[in-house]
Amino acid sequence: MSAAFRKAAKARQRPHRERAQPAARTKLGLLEKKKDYRLRARDYHKKQNALRAMQKKALDKNPDEFYFKMIRAEVKDGVHVIKQPKDEITPEQVKLMRTQDIKYIEMKRVAEAKKIERLKAELHLLDAAGSGQGRHLFFVDTKREVQEFDIAARLDTVPELVDRVYNRPTIATLQRETVKGPTDPAHLKKLAQKRKNRYDLLRQRIEREKAMFVISQKIQTRKDLLDKTHKVKVKKETTTGPAIYKFKFQRKR
Repeated sequence: MSAAFRKAAKARQRPHRERAQPAARTKLGLLEKKKDYRLRARDYHKKQNALRAMQKKALDKNPDEFYFKMIRAEVKDGVHVIKQPKDEITPEQVKLMRTQDIKYIEMKRVAEAKKIERLKAELHLLDAAGSGQGRHLFFVDTKREVQEFDIAARLDTVPELVDRVYNRPTIATLQRETVKGPTDPAHLKKLAQKRKNRYDLLRQRIEREKAMFVISQKIQTRKDLLDKTHKVKVKKETTTGPAIYKFKFQRKR
């Protein structure tokens, strides 16, 4: 083969390019490429040196050496977990904490009770819809009077105001004085909604005060159970009340 032919054949050859390393597989190590043997050799020797250093550290370690993490840590399902130390509390400390809890709950309950009293004083215990929850009884003598009974005439007011349990003026008052206050239906509807919101707030505060009272009772029961006196459970604990225990009578000196 002549030199010219070899030169022409070499010119026609395509240069060899090695495949590049995908970024997603970089963590798996270097590819075995012809031109990267130096990088792979350097990486191999680096890992071998790290292993020899760890082996030397393990051989030089004192077998009697103790660290608190040896008993505070463990491996669960291949995950290193540090144990949390349990708090050591004496019964006297528990009683004191329960006492502080009861005082705090009682303070919040008393504050709610005062707010309830103020709301009741503002609303005069009226129903949000304008009709009381109680019943107004009228007594008559005969059945004929029951059939002919006229509640508007009995209350001495107009039929339009019979359903109202508050601000129900009599006919004489309506004839003597003019109607005071808003008469616009839109304004009246707005006032009724505002009154309803106030009653909803009152109901929520009453429920919150009852819940705090139940919590206070349950905390007091748990505090009493710390006593070593023999006791028998009479009633189980419920969402509306604490458990009831019967304690053995013990004479105090």
